[in-house]
Amino acid sequence: MSWLFLGVICILFSVTAVVAWQKWVAPWRQIEQLVRQIVGNEHPRTFLVGGGPESKRVGLALENIFARQQELGRQIAGRESGTQTILRAMQDGLLVVDKRLRVTLANQAFRKLFGLPEISLGAPLLDVVREATVDRLIAETLRTGKAMQSELVRADSKTNSERDVEISAVPVKDDAGLTTGAVVLFHDITQLKQTDKVRRDFVANVSHELRTPLSILRGYIETLLDNPQTSDKELSRILRVMERHSKRLGLLVDDLLTLARLESRSAGLQFSDVQLAELFQSVIRDWEKKLAEKQLKVVVDLSPDARTIRADETRLHEVLYNLLDNALKYSRENGEIRLRAVQRGPEIVLSVTDNGIGISKDDLPRIFERFYRADKARSRELGGTGLGLAIVKHIAQLHGGRVEAESELGKGTTIRVILPARL
Repeated sequence: MSWLFLGVICILFSVTAVVAWQKWVAPWRQIEQLVRQIVGNEHPRTFLVGGGPESKRVGLALENIFARQQELGRQIAGRESGTQTILRAMQDGLLVVDKRLRVTLANQAFRKLFGLPEISLGAPLLDVVREATVDRLIAETLRTGKAMQSELVRADSKTNSERDVEISAVPVKDDAGLTTGAVVLFHDITQLKQTDKVRRDFVANVSHELRTPLSILRGYIETLLDNPQTSDKELSRILRVMERHSKRLGLLVDDLLTLARLESRSAGLQFSDVQLAELFQSVIRDWEKKLAEKQLKVVVDLSPDARTIRADETRLHEVLYNLLDNALKYSRENGEIRLRAVQRGPEIVLSVTDNGIGISKDDLPRIFERFYRADKARSRELGGTGLGLAIVKHIAQLHGGRVEAESELGKGTTIRVILPARL
């Protein structure tokens, strides 16, 4: 009997233990497994947990937590992707350092500026950028907590030139106002510097070009005022000199106004189908007298496939006028000038060639600059303003084209204007 009672007791204990295991122990082991999977960023096969209501509620809560974690991860990834896209799109170099002068962020433009293939985040600034100017600027920003600016000149090994860079450092502060780092922007101002230099050179050149004829005119006017009894012969000579310089002033002002109109945003072209043979003959007729004075022969070479071009006829006439003017000035007597038009792929090449004094290799790359003269003394003597080829270049660019020059000292010069055959 006792053995029977003992057996019943064991069976009841076993049943109770199994029920307790299924209701309390096994569900919490499942929950522990779910937690480990969520922490390890694994996706559990199911969140269904056995046992009582409490364990089932915990499983449901874990499912909600996992879903929120996944959504938060997607949001963070999206923001990180957006941030990286913005950093890659930035033209300015960006560098972020902490208060210990360790790099925490750098974009592609910064690496490109300093020729750095890769940057280890957390690396000391001096190991990344060995520029005293950058180091001093950032250190001063961190010390004072104020924004700082400076400029840096970097050598560009690819173009064999120098690049001017403006550096702006701004402190990063926490809620307590303490400086925790600095954001540094590197802005390439090379083009701005070049534009400013062009502007200053232009003003200086205009002033110089105006000063000479104005000084001469003023000097002769003072002479006439001081000597009202000037002889007719001397008066005639003075007036001829004044007329020559007043014409030079007029030409200079006209060319300056033309260049200003071509460079303005409102510069427009009136396109039409231009017959090049008629255009060439029209320009030659205008210069017939001066060409005869130097006994210059003009040869027109017009390719059969380059008889018509879509362009602004007035501007094209101005181009040939300036090129023929230069060719005439620098040609020797009894020389030859060749006007040529030929199609080259989708482009038409207009060229004017002379066999005059030519241009040196040093001067050739700069002849399309405003006021640049290869032979300054001779150019002024011949009445040039130094703006003719600059006008030619701008007209070509307005048409979507470009200019080229080829020359050899003592053998002559060829100027080519290359324009789209059809727009």
